[in-house]
Amino acid sequence: MSKLSFEQIFMNLATDLAKRSHCVKAQVGAVLTKDTRIISVGYNGPPASTHNCDEEWPETGCPRDARGSCSLALHAEENTILYAVKNGAKLEGATMYTTLSPCLACARLIYSAGITKVYYRHSYAAYKGFPNDEGVDFLNCFGVVTRKFEEQPVVSA
Repeated sequence: MSKLSFEQIFMNLATDLAKRSHCVKAQVGAVLTKDTRIISVGYNGPPASTHNCDEEWPETGCPRDARGSCSLALHAEENTILYAVKNGAKLEGATMYTTLSPCLACARLIYSAGITKVYYRHSYAAYKGFPNDEGVDFLNCFGVVTRKFEEQPVVSA
């Protein structure tokens, strides 16, 4: 019998969650875990009961802010942390799996929430055309282990 590692399952789930996003520009998913248990899941998008970008602005997406970012949406990391906190989850020592490395604002939130590890599939800097991943640099500087996820082979059990 072949089994995926928990890490691969969590990253696969983040990838699947990204497909729920209504964002026209990028779909991002995140999973927050502790030990081998899922604490919270989320994806990028506007706050509940507001606009869904793909329905309201299907051609262009929502209006952009001064940095060219979405003016409405919460990032997947933000939604995942907010949902966990809203439901009383303890985040100290948790691990986050996300399909895109955290931006600097999300990195500050991750650090402040007590999350100690972050694994990401793709680079936010590469996606945005930035010279470096400021969020990754920030997290690593302050002791949050933040690494690009390495796909793991299926192991026989």
